[in-house]
Amino acid sequence: MAEHTSEHHIVPVKYYIMVFTALMVFTALTVVAASFDLETPKFKSLNAIVALTIAIIKATLVVLIFMHARWSSRLTQVIIVSGIFWLAIMLTFTLSDYMTRSNWPPTTPAKVVTK
Repeated sequence: MAEHTSEHHIVPVKYYIMVFTALMVFTALTVVAASFDLETPKFKSLNAIVALTIAIIKATLVVLIFMHARWSSRLTQVIIVSGIFWLAIMLTFTLSDYMTRSNWPPTTPAKVVTK
């Protein structure tokens, strides 16, 4: 059997405490942002944009610190970035399909035909 010779990075406890505190702050910020109606005529989906921005920040903190991606090899970092890249491609295709629908969402409810 081949021996496992790679070194593991030991993360100081202060990183975990700082990330936990940041996650709690962003969770509270999410709750506060959800209690306000941020939609304006110019930005119809500002609530979703704020919530997704906070969620992306929280997910990045978790991946970098708790999953040790910050101290991992370049190959692991390339795989993480490529996964995010492909997710962005799929979301772009899905949203472009959604935005090109001519009558979506429907303005009148669909009629149910019963016999």
